[in-house]
Amino acid sequence: MGRVAATDGMSLAAVERLQDAGHEVVLQHFSPEELLSGVLSNFDAVVVRSSTKMTSDSIHASRNEAGGIGFIGRAGVGVDNIDLAAASNCGVVVCNTPGASTRSVVELTIGHLIASTRHIPKADRTLRSGEWAKKSLRGSELGGKSLGMIGFGRIARGVGEVASTLGMNLHAFDPYISSDVTESSHCIFHDEVDELFRLCTHISIHCNLSEETQHLVNSDRLALMSGVGADGTPCGNHIVNCSRGGIVDEAAVLSALESGQLSSVALDVFEVEPPGENPLLNHADFHGSPHIGSATLEAQDRVGEEMAGLLIDYFNGIRPSSTIN
Repeated sequence: MGRVAATDGMSLAAVERLQDAGHEVVLQHFSPEELLSGVLSNFDAVVVRSSTKMTSDSIHASRNEAGGIGFIGRAGVGVDNIDLAAASNCGVVVCNTPGASTRSVVELTIGHLIASTRHIPKADRTLRSGEWAKKSLRGSELGGKSLGMIGFGRIARGVGEVASTLGMNLHAFDPYISSDVTESSHCIFHDEVDELFRLCTHISIHCNLSEETQHLVNSDRLALMSGVGADGTPCGNHIVNCSRGGIVDEAAVLSALESGQLSSVALDVFEVEPPGENPLLNHADFHGSPHIGSATLEAQDRVGEEMAGLLIDYFNGIRPSSTIN
């Protein structure tokens, strides 16, 4: 029998599946101080979302003479909250659930794109304040515009499929993508990320946070955007990030909003979460959501089911299919 700590929650169906397989599941969140004290050393596996940070110190503290945790499951895609090198050094398997939340994040990204170009958040706010701002809220269509995607994994491909049906031209930058994908995709790929900003009025982020991607969206690149769509419409420039906070330089996009270089910014993720007194929140052309990309009923069920299967394989001595270290 394995003992599993689900520190950021787990669907009831996944818990029941693990229990039916003979394993114990403890649903309890632990503070960073508790993690450093070795509270997880009494478990065989831990499942986290984005809230729990498995640092090098917390991973080492979660090991003991009897073994401690041997499995870290990330219920989601990004693993930047897990020190992979430390996990590998300790012999801890790290898995994620790369496909379970794809549709949910795709739909949220498209929702933010449409909300940005049709001024839906601003229209709602002005209407609630008693203002009938019909004449000042003329938007632009997505059709005929160019969408630049930074990263071209599952989510970006899904966004591209929807955007294509809306009539958008697709551009992407992903230095790690295989030639098989580029050749089979109806998308123009670029060797330099700057080309996306020169050619596209709409930019969507779909990569992990790393030293390479920290503040990849910055003032120099924002200055390259033309504000004129491929169809000749003066549609403005728009940034959407439903990937990871920190890829977008929030100070830079705020400055670009204030100068008019950017027409809108939509973020589901922030450099600091919760964002607190972030001045972006007070700008009329910003709208956001509190890191809810995978927060749908369907995605949570899929994530839980996929994670339960990975754990059962691990406890049965089978290398989980989505092991990433």
